[in-house]
Amino acid sequence: MAEKFERHRQPWTPAELHKLHTLAKKGMGLKSIAKALTRTEESVKDRAKADGLSIAKLR
Repeated sequence: MAEKFERHRQPWTPAELHKLHTLAKKGMGLKSIAKALTRTEESVKDRAKADGLSIAKLR
C-alpha cells in the first residue's frame, strides 16, 4: 500500500525549500527526495519545476 501523506496541500516552508534545493543539487532521485521531505513525488516534481530545478532520473 502506498504511503499516506497527512500534509495535503500544505505550504512549503523555507527549510523544506532549502532541503529540496540541496538534495536536487546532490543528484538524488525524485523518490528519495519525496521521502526525505515527507511529500508526494508529484508535489516535489511540481515545486522543483517551479523553482527551475532538475531532478536526477535514476534507473
